[in-house]
Amino acid sequence: MLAEMSSSGYDPFSRGRFGVGSASLEAVDGSRGRTFPVEIWFPAEAPGPLPLVIFSHHSGGGRLGATYLCMHLASHGYVVAAMDHSEVVAPEFGSRAGESAAERAARIDAVISARVPDVRFLLDYLLDGRASRELAGRELDAGRIGLAGHSFGGWTALAVPEQEERVAAVVALAPGGSSRPVPGVLPLTLTFDWRRPAPVLILTGDCDVPVPLDGVQEVFGRAPSPKRMFVLRRADHEHFADDVEATHEALRAMTLPGEAAWMTAAMLPASALVSGETAHTFTCGLVVAHLDSALRADPAAGEFLSTGAEPALAALGVDGYACRPAAS
Repeated sequence: MLAEMSSSGYDPFSRGRFGVGSASLEAVDGSRGRTFPVEIWFPAEAPGPLPLVIFSHHSGGGRLGATYLCMHLASHGYVVAAMDHSEVVAPEFGSRAGESAAERAARIDAVISARVPDVRFLLDYLLDGRASRELAGRELDAGRIGLAGHSFGGWTALAVPEQEERVAAVVALAPGGSSRPVPGVLPLTLTFDWRRPAPVLILTGDCDVPVPLDGVQEVFGRAPSPKRMFVLRRADHEHFADDVEATHEALRAMTLPGEAAWMTAAMLPASALVSGETAHTFTCGLVVAHLDSALRADPAAGEFLSTGAEPALAALGVDGYACRPAAS
């Protein structure tokens, strides 16, 4: 279908040409005394060296929270690795009965501070060959590394380049980090003082309750160039995760603590929003195109993002649009 819309025939929405394999491992960080469960997806038949993408999960999630995207990327020739972050594996980060406000604030600061070291540890672990058995000898290309993440993970993907110069592309899905967050979300900040330039793609929804569109636009405005942002209409925060409808409705049914209590009443029912299938099409195609352009220097991918993405989305029945940075 998309071949008819593009002179190059470039189609990032369809499943790629490679079969997908996966492996699980436990990565031991002796310096911090933590063991991280890690999932890896890889193209089964692709020759190396292969580009590597680290995926970072949302707060309260885990390494398997966006398997739809990780498998799609692997089918297009990427090795994708996702870990359970420190707040999942470290007992000291769990909430405690009778915790004071000061103790909770300190614990949350520690959770936030662990995110970037988590990703840098996983990069070291994968690139120094400690996962060679799980990768069945597949070689990783240390010069082609991308980061992707959702929500807290989207913030993580944007924060890592402040300390890590190996990153060559960034994808942030409904990322935190706005200077004006809504009540009840993590107090995340971004300096955008990056160690090296890296093309940025930000995707979000216009009905996102925890991370509203105006806050993501503010993050996009501060992000370094080159950068692109696309918005999916009638999408909320969970539209970038697996099992969209079930996850969204489960969150709506919760009684959230403290300042976050207002959120569930503000969320529209899944029946009033775009389908999870449509949201996954939107995300998979745009993320593949961005990484193909940034990590593979594919001119067809660059042309697609510049002029072909919006017509291609419309042809697929996906109501999304490109967002331009506000004039300074």
